[in-house]
Amino acid sequence: MLTCGIITLVIFFGSSPLVAQGSNHALWLTIDGAIGPASHDYLKRSFDKAVEQNAQVIIIQMDTPGGLDASMRDIIRDIIASPVPVISFVSPSGARAASAGTYILYASHIAAMAPATNLGAATPVQITGFPGGDAFDKDPESGDDQKQAPQDPMTSKIINDAVAYIRGLAQMRGRNADWAEQAVREAASLTAEEAVSEGVIDLIATSIPDLLSKIDGRAVNVLGQEKTLSTKNITVQRLEQDWRTRLLAVITDPNVAYILMLLGIYALIFEFSNPGTIFSGVVGAVCLLLALFAFQVLPINYAGLALILLGIAFMLGEVFVPSFGALGIGGVIAFVIGSVMLLDTGVPGYGVSIPLIATFALLSAAFFMLILGMAIKARQRPVVSGMEQLIDGAGIVLEDFDSRGWIRIHGERWAAQTDAPLKYGQKIRVTAVNGLVLMVKPYSNHSEQIKEG
Repeated sequence: MLTCGIITLVIFFGSSPLVAQGSNHALWLTIDGAIGPASHDYLKRSFDKAVEQNAQVIIIQMDTPGGLDASMRDIIRDIIASPVPVISFVSPSGARAASAGTYILYASHIAAMAPATNLGAATPVQITGFPGGDAFDKDPESGDDQKQAPQDPMTSKIINDAVAYIRGLAQMRGRNADWAEQAVREAASLTAEEAVSEGVIDLIATSIPDLLSKIDGRAVNVLGQEKTLSTKNITVQRLEQDWRTRLLAVITDPNVAYILMLLGIYALIFEFSNPGTIFSGVVGAVCLLLALFAFQVLPINYAGLALILLGIAFMLGEVFVPSFGALGIGGVIAFVIGSVMLLDTGVPGYGVSIPLIATFALLSAAFFMLILGMAIKARQRPVVSGMEQLIDGAGIVLEDFDSRGWIRIHGERWAAQTDAPLKYGQKIRVTAVNGLVLMVKPYSNHSEQIKEG
């Protein structure tokens, strides 16, 4: 009897939904802007903190135009693997969860939106604008859908991969998979009210407290186990982005990474051309390392990076090789094309600004062809100060002498030594400097070119 009773209790509790166990608080996170490496770092570490604090739920408040595919997939993997239920909430009114934000909504345990918000337009941006990039277009006269030319294989591959991914998320969370496919293939969008009626999201809430009140008692599937949420009177702890996340966001901004790369290169070039400066070498090394770190996590085009370096090499070569501007012009063209290609993702917030490219192209051309050119020409000029400037200088003998005597050069009186007798007023040429004694010999206008003394 006792054994039967134990078995009955195990079956009963094993088949019953479990109430989410945890401390009486929810963790509130915020995504505001494009989704990238900094967003993933912030969410990943926040998820770990939620597990440590045994939070009941994680709320991600979103307002995003989209973001990088790699960062989006990393975030979704963390959501799916989270032992704490994740609620994505598009808020405040006027916010959106476009592109990558739509995928994150579909992956969340609960998807909610505030009134006057929207989601959708989840077509991979790398393919927009390509021939056949959209499956349908509107007939200008009838307004009916009109089939375009067949998509190229690469475009079809990208679209089909995105469709399969978002349909899988929809099926996992029991959401509208057909509309999800439309969001990818046709860049379809929905308002909050339409999303609820289409089964794309779970509910509409006006605020975080309203959201927590409405999901109280809702059952969600977390890591294959059904949990019932108890959120009506829990406290909310807002977790802001720390200095590390903000620094990562700044460094991984494409414009900042681009500037860091160029400053690093130019500072190192200046250090190599002026050994011993030290400060420029340190600044250049730090900037270049930060830029390389940013490029490691950003989807850069290595052909674009190679063109930038080739352009800089050509502009530098213009200083040393007289090419009548061919190297300089070619360098500027390669530099501009490479800069445009470097981070051409099409994702809002993840591209290099065209005005910034134009500014640096002009500054680079001026730097290499004018400033460095002037510096190198200055190095090639004769020395005009110090002991070296006395060599080959012309002077006047101040007294007759056969071996040692006195001369005047550059307005100064110097002791001189000669191998040939010299007369007062005779012109001489300095051949060497031995301490404070100048080695001289008679100067002949017909056979020698000397510096004026």
